[in-house]
Order: sequence, then C-alpha cells, then structure tokens
Amino acid sequence: MSRNDERELVRRGYDTLSYHYRSDDADDGQYGPWLADLHQRLPASAGVLDLGCGCGVPVARFLANAGHRVTGVDVSDVQIERARRLVPNGTFLHSDATRLDLPPASFDAVVCLYALIHMPLADQPQLIKSIATWLRPGGWLLTTVGNTAWTGTEDNWLDGPATMWWSHADASSYRAWLQQAGLTISAEDFVPEGSSGHSLFWAQRPQG
Repeated sequence: MSRNDERELVRRGYDTLSYHYRSDDADDGQYGPWLADLHQRLPASAGVLDLGCGCGVPVARFLANAGHRVTGVDVSDVQIERARRLVPNGTFLHSDATRLDLPPASFDAVVCLYALIHMPLADQPQLIKSIATWLRPGGWLLTTVGNTAWTGTEDNWLDGPATMWWSHADASSYRAWLQQAGLTISAEDFVPEGSSGHSLFWAQRPQG
C-alpha cells in the first residue's frame, strides 16, 4: 500500500465515522487533565496548533474557551466542517499535517493526540522535526504516540462501515525522534487502552 493509499484510508474512515467516533456534545474525557495541564503552562492568548484536530472536540474547544488562539488541521473534510461549526472562534485547515508549510516559531504549543499514528511511519520523524521549528522557544508539544511498534488496518472500525489504518513505532523510537528534533522531554506516561496502549509525551523547545 502506498503512502497516498494509506492517507486515503484514514481520510475516508474519518469522513464516514466522524459522528460515530465523537459526538458534538462529547465531554473532555481523558483529555481533560492533559489540556488543563497544558493551559497552566501557556501564556494568555497563546497560539496553539492542533494537528489531527478532528471535529474540534475536545482539544480545540477546550483551548479556545480558555482564551487561546487555536489553529486546527485535519485530513477529513467532514471533521473540519464540524470543527468550524463547533469551535467558531478557532481557525481550521483541511490539510495533510505531513505536508504543512508553516512559519518558524509561530506557536506556543502543538497538540497531536492520537493523530501521528495515522500518518505514514516514514513521514513521522520529519513531521516531529517540523513541529520543533514551529514552536517558539519554550513552547510545548503534547502528543500521544505508539508504545509498541505496529502497522495495520481494522475493518468495520468502531463497528461502523469503514476501515481504519494505523502505523506507529515504539516508545523508544519516538523518544529518540523527539530528542533528535532538539526537543527536551519533560515527561512520558503510558496510557492504557484495551490490552495495549499509547505513550504520552510532554516535550519542550529549549529557551534561547
């Protein structure tokens, strides 16, 4: 399967299952404590980039309601249309995150939750390097990534009529990629899910 085929599976999957994946009025769930922690680390009216923003709930909604300037990016048309409706004070771009061209030092934080793992593995180290350049000195990356290496698909994902695709390395690879991008890892946690789980990283662009 080519990288374009993989991207198309993810796009179609979220176009089809957007409401199945998360309702308009979904609560903050497990994201709540992470986002509250991020808010405490940010200056007032911070610029935040939400990569893989989905329908804007809960990340963009939480941060916009907290007074931050949120830009969301997602590959799914349906998700972006919903995000523009659900978070009217955010800015939302329909784009592939691995193909973004953004100015350096333009964000105080980048959030990428359960999204990097839907991107071709070969593109992930370069995206992490790009994220590091988009952050201002002292800026934060909050991301969930793979804990163990796996690439594959699941038919009838969420018991719906679509196939979903993932590709992720193991936690030690992500640790190395973050460090190679010049980011300082301040925390790493395991987030269980079913019989496996993900790794949650807090990483910061050094000051100066």
